[in-house]
Amino acid sequence: MKVIICGAGQVGWQIARHLAGERNDVTVVDNNPELVRRATDSLDVQGISGFASYPDILERAGARDADMIIAATHSDEVNMVTCQVAHSVFSIRRKIARLRSQSYLDAIYSDLYRRDHLPIDVVISPEKEVAAAALQRLASPASFDTEQFLNEKGTLLGISIDPDCPVVNTPLRQLTDLFSTLRALVVGVRRDGVMFVPSAKDQLFAGDDAYIFSHTDDVTRTLEIFGKQQSRQQRIVIIGGGNVGLAVARALEAKTERLRVRMIEFSRPAAERAADALDRTIVLNGDGLDSALLEEAGITTADAVLAVTDDDKVNLLASVRAKEMGCKMSICLVNDPTLVPLMGPLNVDAWINPRSTTVSSILRHVRHGRVRGVYSIGDAEAEVIEAQVLSTSPMAGQRIRDIAFPEGAVVSGVFKNGEMIKPMADTRIDDGDLVAIFAMADDVPEVERLLQVSIDFF
Repeated sequence: MKVIICGAGQVGWQIARHLAGERNDVTVVDNNPELVRRATDSLDVQGISGFASYPDILERAGARDADMIIAATHSDEVNMVTCQVAHSVFSIRRKIARLRSQSYLDAIYSDLYRRDHLPIDVVISPEKEVAAAALQRLASPASFDTEQFLNEKGTLLGISIDPDCPVVNTPLRQLTDLFSTLRALVVGVRRDGVMFVPSAKDQLFAGDDAYIFSHTDDVTRTLEIFGKQQSRQQRIVIIGGGNVGLAVARALEAKTERLRVRMIEFSRPAAERAADALDRTIVLNGDGLDSALLEEAGITTADAVLAVTDDDKVNLLASVRAKEMGCKMSICLVNDPTLVPLMGPLNVDAWINPRSTTVSSILRHVRHGRVRGVYSIGDAEAEVIEAQVLSTSPMAGQRIRDIAFPEGAVVSGVFKNGEMIKPMADTRIDDGDLVAIFAMADDVPEVERLLQVSIDFF
């Protein structure tokens, strides 16, 4: 498939890497020649330097015969105009745009994106995706990463392995014997900064980050087995009153249970806007690193702090200070993936990478066929792919032990006859089953071949 990606920043580069690695014809467009050069030097893509909204630039990028365009520049308006030009001039059938301004995302203006107005097929909002990820982290405070699959019957948990973890130094094959009724499987491990899919003989060591795929009903038991206690969070402090913080606060206010939420915002105008938009949330204007202000916000007795300003360093330091002052859990928004290794030493419990959440969301709409969802793990190190098995798939009618999966891929869960089951070697994959597969980035193309799913448009 021929795809044009407009914007060669962090998100555009990652999307180009995914699609080029799956042998698609990818062209990257950006008005920054250095970013274009970085993409063409490191990826199997073509590059065009220029403004993506200019028809002559899209013509040079091959828009006449393109199947899809992904507009992910830093400007909402450029992304919108790019999709309009792609539709009106070049008749590109599939158009995806990243839009950040909340005014463009308001539901009452959704008619704006009809084909006879602004013909955008899919609108991706990074702030909404990050807010949703933050709410998921708050819902599962014992894990640093979480996502649901298989009609919400399966849950992926990212768990840091502590020295007092009950199953540390235990071969994974023994976990099945020790907890025979537990519907959970260790599908990925990050050790010393390197991610891999473990074998049955591998062990978990203190300091590992383990990715565990569990039946949603068994999440609490799974966390307990791995030395984590799930607790209810009733007192939450949000540092940062921008679009992300505001979206999270609104969602928390909409919950039926009464939560005590307080927000700290440095900018006075932004703080006033947040105070006007929220009903039960107390908004404080000031520096989220100020100990006195944190104490006034109730950080010493808070169940969780969510640091979501637009400054990574402020988020990190605010999380560290909050934990030092007695907050039970810290969640940190981090744009720079090179800062992630600092989370453990700094005692930050969970983090959110906006790039990963946005990439996952875009890939969910790019991949088609029977792929229902894609979740990017870490710094695009691995993916969880949820797909429906076709009757013509090499998997259909076979037991898992007989399927030629690459070494870096493992079936994490199977949804069969309305229920999720833990996959075993003799589990049979039938036509119509839903499967969730954890795969290292390099093995994703082979997994898609086994699913007989191509990157295609709707």
